[in-house]
Amino acid sequence: ICDVSSHLSQLESLLFLVLAPVLIHCYCDLPADCSDIYKDKSNTSGVYTIYPVGSTSGVQVRFILSGVIQRRMDGSQNFYRPWCDYKTGFGAAAGEYWLGLENIFHLTLRQRYELLVDMEDFDGKKVFARYSSFSIDPESYGYKLQVSGFTNGGAGDSLTYHNGKKFSTMDKDQDASSSHCARARLGAFWFNNCHYANPNGIYRRGADSTISYVGVEWYTFKGYQYSLKSISMKIRPVK
Repeated sequence: ICDVSSHLSQLESLLFLVLAPVLIHCYCDLPADCSDIYKDKSNTSGVYTIYPVGSTSGVQVRFILSGVIQRRMDGSQNFYRPWCDYKTGFGAAAGEYWLGLENIFHLTLRQRYELLVDMEDFDGKKVFARYSSFSIDPESYGYKLQVSGFTNGGAGDSLTYHNGKKFSTMDKDQDASSSHCARARLGAFWFNNCHYANPNGIYRRGADSTISYVGVEWYTFKGYQYSLKSISMKIRPVK
């Protein structure tokens, strides 16, 4: 009588010894963030897959010398979404999307990052706000925002007001207000009481006071009643 299990065990061991170097090589070569893509000087701007939390959790990100973690540009995506969507991410890297809080946490856990917020109004004026330090805490701490080191590129500082605040969505209220900011602002963000910045609000076209405080807003640039044409949040490792 043949001991099939014994032969299978030997075969499995042999296969592992043969394949292990290949597997190890592949996993180590997977880019964990955009800085790994940048190291390869042959890479150009485009959409790449990165693996911030391991080899089985690839996520696409647009790479333009920095990693885009959020983008609004045409209203093609619905950003009034529940916690699970904001945790894992949604949208398409080539268009409107949110990278995902868990991915952002793991990216900023590895090394120090800076943040660039680019925006444009419907008259074609482009401005930015830069922050020399950006990270978020783990989910057990509400993905709390840690941001500092503001540099003005014409947009003004609408983000420092949100520093140290937990992330809130339509179904998870973690803001510093007695109201529910995510529902009142029809978005999701690191709300305080409630916002100076609402980049995940409802996409509208410029000045519109029909319903106040719900647009894609950056208060220190265009005020509360103006919804921006585009806004994007980009991070890259501090050199």
